[in-house]
Amino acid sequence: MPRHIAFLVFPRFQLLDATGPIAAFETAARLCPGSYQLCFIAERPGPVASSSGATLAAVRLGSPAAIDTLVVAGGDGARAALGSARLRRFIQACHGQSRRVTSVCSGSFLLAGAGLLDGRSATTHWSCSEEFRQLFPRVRLDPDRIYVREGRVWTSAGITAGIDLALALIGEDLGEAVARRTAQHLVVYHRRPGGQSQFSALLEMERSQGRFAALLEFMRAHLAAALSVEQLAARACMSARHFARAFHEETGVTPAKAVERLRADAARAMLESGARSVQEVARASGFNDPERMRRAFQRLFGAAPSAMKRGRRTPAAAAPTQRVQRLSGNASRPA
Repeated sequence: MPRHIAFLVFPRFQLLDATGPIAAFETAARLCPGSYQLCFIAERPGPVASSSGATLAAVRLGSPAAIDTLVVAGGDGARAALGSARLRRFIQACHGQSRRVTSVCSGSFLLAGAGLLDGRSATTHWSCSEEFRQLFPRVRLDPDRIYVREGRVWTSAGITAGIDLALALIGEDLGEAVARRTAQHLVVYHRRPGGQSQFSALLEMERSQGRFAALLEFMRAHLAAALSVEQLAARACMSARHFARAFHEETGVTPAKAVERLRADAARAMLESGARSVQEVARASGFNDPERMRRAFQRLFGAAPSAMKRGRRTPAAAAPTQRVQRLSGNASRPA
């Protein structure tokens, strides 16, 4: 029997939150015929307009017992959809009768509003994290994750992370070989591990004239220095406490995580150039200790520094699985 995957949409949903994962399941179904049956569902069946204005044809909500996996999209309309008692009851029923309930980006607001995330770990897009914490203080939010699994409930970060989530679900259903082939067909990395850090506003600020743009430029030029919060605050002419709060509000990360991210990006570039050893790169990038750098790489990139260096030696005619891994830099954007 095919697994029935239902994608819950609502007015002003984010188009890629729904179409990204459905493309992954569609591809897997072509590789394994009969494995999935896919549909869009909505509180009001018919054309449902996304935030871009493009519409999808949705059917009625139907019976939760007939749904294997519910995927709740996010988007600008998620907060309004959260006010629907009918949708909340439907999501609760799916949690009781379906095999899995999942969300993409701000779709986690609907899962939390239905009470599914109380006392559980979950993630959402980093830009929604403060609002989420205020609305749902009982949820253990971890906004620095691509996706989080808590039993039968899965939550994922913004937009492209929905594809990572879908690949993880496909791997659970059909095996990692099928998930890997699906990723190859989609020309995406197989797979960004769930614990990999989300991209944040920090990356955009590096290319902008934001409030801390000059400070970030200084940090990049002095990665081997200590770069403590106190030192950075003094350079920004702010108290350490005020600086830490203002920096987090603007970038979505703490100063310490920003330093770690900048060091990791620089170290990764050095390793991929193939010119230095792991120990030399650790010193030059400010990590100093190779083990400390390894832990940061596992958290941020889902791979060890040695793997990055081995990847650099891969010949141009490498297998597709090796080539697509280099496409992991696509940033998740807010829904």
